[in-house]
Amino acid sequence: MYAPGCLGKVELFPEYGEGLSDLDGFSHIYLVYHFHQANVAHLKVKPFLDDVERGVFATRAPCRPNAIGLSIVELLFRKDNVLHVSGVDMLDGTPLLDIKPYTARFDCIPGTRNGWQDHLDEQTVRDRARKNKALKGAS
Repeated sequence: MYAPGCLGKVELFPEYGEGLSDLDGFSHIYLVYHFHQANVAHLKVKPFLDDVERGVFATRAPCRPNAIGLSIVELLFRKDNVLHVSGVDMLDGTPLLDIKPYTARFDCIPGTRNGWQDHLDEQTVRDRARKNKALKGAS
């Protein structure tokens, strides 16, 4: 949602290509990956959306004790063993652990709470996301 238009490719080893059968019918997929360039794990972090330290498990920060990441991306199309996606928020070369389809039947939960993020207004979130993207591009 905050990385629209960030295009990418998910390339699987050819021997796993058959496992991508029937995936093209889904609009979005989960990518489970390893934060291979994450810093040392911290139990308290300051997320880019907030100025207050939070418990790492209440954030999406990459410096986690388990170094496992999860993203939902839009599946644009598949060509052989390559998935073309939009909304990418991971680094190039990030090791992929698994792919799962997003399905509203199981994954859409109405009436959820979003913890400390419920107190953030949408404009602040968009501004901070844009600022964070600019900072990453400058490094």
